[in-house]
Amino acid sequence: MLVKEINQLDLFSGIGGFHLGFERAGYKVNSYFSEVDKHAVAVYKHQFKDSTYVGSVTDVRGADLPRIDLITFGSPCQDFSLAGKRAGMGGERSSLITEAIRLVHECRPRVFIWENVKGTFSSNDGADFWAIIQAFANIGGYRLEWQLLNTSWFLPQNRERIYLVGYLAESRGDWGGVFPLTENHKPNDGVQRQVSKTLTCRYTANSNGSFLVTNQQSAERLKIKNATQQGYEEATIGDSINYSNPNSKTRNGRVGKSKANTLDTACNQAVVEPKIIGYTRDAKGKVTDRHLKDTTGTIHTASGQGGNTDQFVQDYRIRRLTPIECERLQGFPDNHTEYGIYDGEAKKMSNTQRYKQCGNAVTVDVVQAIANKLRPIL
Repeated sequence: MLVKEINQLDLFSGIGGFHLGFERAGYKVNSYFSEVDKHAVAVYKHQFKDSTYVGSVTDVRGADLPRIDLITFGSPCQDFSLAGKRAGMGGERSSLITEAIRLVHECRPRVFIWENVKGTFSSNDGADFWAIIQAFANIGGYRLEWQLLNTSWFLPQNRERIYLVGYLAESRGDWGGVFPLTENHKPNDGVQRQVSKTLTCRYTANSNGSFLVTNQQSAERLKIKNATQQGYEEATIGDSINYSNPNSKTRNGRVGKSKANTLDTACNQAVVEPKIIGYTRDAKGKVTDRHLKDTTGTIHTASGQGGNTDQFVQDYRIRRLTPIECERLQGFPDNHTEYGIYDGEAKKMSNTQRYKQCGNAVTVDVVQAIANKLRPIL
């Protein structure tokens, strides 16, 4: 694959999902990144050591930067979120998008990409979204495309986000544009992805296992309370459970069938997995030891095979997702958030911060699919 070198201005950069997505699409990315969360800055510096930190978005000036080819920004979304107070463009955090629009004016990159929550479409009855579209259009010289994309097309997480792409409106021949994207655009680049739709029972809760269970055993289903007329949803091995706002009288959709709900900054996500009983037997089949196991190879529904060791599913357990699982559900490599650079020194990150950073991130595989479509321009 031909490597294309680009200069990126990565605003509200988080832990570098946009940067990594373009790298995986075959670009050599020179990043100038802006972020105010010190822990996210630390992770970015640790993972992308040749990047340049440029401070808060309010302090960045296009005149101080080299020629910028790409501006990316997932501006703060709490004021648009369906789960928030819906302050819309009047909210203090969401208004920061105007700083990104200013920098598109000043830098005039070949491409800019904006990511935000689905609730942006409906904020203030749609008026906020169209005000943003008008502001982009007023920059002049850019064509705009947008689509609601779901991480579940690429990875086992239900995460709907708006992606808007602006590109200089020069003649592109028969190029068909960026959107629509579908599940058929899943990256096929030879990258060894650790995330799969199975959490095989070879792994412990704290290990590097993937996400959901393959050999599902017949067992009683768990009833998870919700606000439907029925009053509950059913969950079994391999399903996820969202336990945020447990006392809510209006909350539905807590169970993800073979996929996670949308990751949030607190990781209020759990997975249902089997609890394994192991029996050690002698050559005559007599049980010599009985023990609970967190790991196993092949799960049997019953014991009595004879030989050395046998195991079967005794019961369920519900456990919180691990930071590694959250990284994988967003398309990051294992332990992407484990360390950060503080004052020139690598230090370990707390799990609280790791969960927060994954919940705030863009999904790398979605960005990569968009970056692949942009190759004729970049």
